Amino acid sequence: MLLINKFIKRTFDIIASGIALILLLPLFLVLAIIIKCDSKGPVFFKQERRTKKGKIFKMYKFRSMVVDAEKQGAGLFNYKDDPRVTKIGRFMRSTSIDELPQLWNVFKGDISIVGPRPCVVYELGDFDTLNKRYKKRFEMKGGITGLAQVKGRNEIPWDEKVGYDNEYIDLFKKHGIFTDIKILFGTIAKVFKKQDIYEEKVSGAVSDDESARLAEEEIIRIAHLPDAEEKGE
Repeated sequence: MLLINKFIKRTFDIIASGIALILLLPLFLVLAIIIKCDSKGPVFFKQERRTKKGKIFKMYKFRSMVVDAEKQGAGLFNYKDDPRVTKIGRFMRSTSIDELPQLWNVFKGDISIVGPRPCVVYELGDFDTLNKRYKKRFEMKGGITGLAQVKGRNEIPWDEKVGYDNEYIDLFKKHGIFTDIKILFGTIAKVFKKQDIYEEKVSGAVSDDESARLAEEEIIRIAHLPDAEEKGE
C-alpha cells in the first residue's frame, strides 16, 4: 500500500507542478522584471539543500534578499525587519511567492509538494553523524510545505519541526495522499493569514547576529546528541 501511495504522490506532483508552472509563467515574467529593477543581482536564488537520504540538490527561489545575504548578518536566519531583505522581497516572503520556483524542483523529482522542508547542506552539521531522530526526517523527499510549516512555519524551533516532520512520515505511511491533501489546505490558510513568517530570536541575544549564532550552535548540538540521550533516557 505504501508503494501505491508513493506512486500516487509522485503522479500528483508531476501533474500539479506541471500545470502550475504553465499557468504561473506570466507571473514569473512580471516578478523577474520587478526583481531586476528593485535590486542588483540575479532573479533566482539557488541554494544547495538536502532531501531524501541526505541527497544534495540545488533548490530554486525568487531572490528576496541582497546578493550573498547568507554571508552577512544573521546568515540563514531571517528575523523581523532584516535589512538584507529587498523591498519586493518583503512582499514575496509575506505571501510565500518566493517559493514558487521550487515547483520546477518538484517537477524534476528533487522534492515533493508536501514533505519535510529540505535543510541547507550545513544547517544540521555533519549529515552522517546525525542521531536517529534527525535522520528519520530524511526517509522521504523534502517538500515545498509540510506539517511543520502548517503547525508553526518559522516561529517554532528546529527540534519541534523535526518532531512534526517525523509525525508526517508516520501519518503518510498510514493514510497516504490524504495526509498531503490535508496539509495543502492547511498551508493555503496559513499563507493567506501571513502567519509565522519570521523566526524568533534567542532569549537574551542582543543582536540578530548573536541570536543566529546561538541558534545554529544549539540546532547542531541537539541534532548530534546520542540516541539514548535524545530520547531522554
